[in-house]
Amino acid sequence: MNIDSINNGFVIDHIEAGRGMKLYELLGLDKLDCSVAIIKNVHSNKMGKKDIIKIDADIPVNLDVIGYVDPSATVNIIKDGALVEKKSISMPEYLKNVIKCRNPRCITAVEQELDQVFKLTDREKKIYRCIYCESEA
Repeated sequence: MNIDSINNGFVIDHIEAGRGMKLYELLGLDKLDCSVAIIKNVHSNKMGKKDIIKIDADIPVNLDVIGYVDPSATVNIIKDGALVEKKSISMPEYLKNVIKCRNPRCITAVEQELDQVFKLTDREKKIYRCIYCESEA
């Protein structure tokens, strides 16, 4: 398999195997008009298997989404074909407009212009709760 290198953009690496597509969807990468490569189940000495996403565009990336899907992922920023920065990701304390509350009685179901905000309540179990109704995400 041959995937070209990128000139300006970023590489999301060390994604837990199987989570690459969820990340692709939540980041809205399907709406981009540039090269995007999703490499699934790549052999990794450290992780066994992993997913990798390469985006050949200098666009802003929502690190909170990456931290929500896989806090062990890393983001490598590429400029002029060279690695200029490597960011480690952690779980965000709050998620805003990333996921939607599933509680039909939540205020966000009625007031649709209201932001969907979730707070991290249990870091070990990766549990987020709606700040309005406290339903689990």
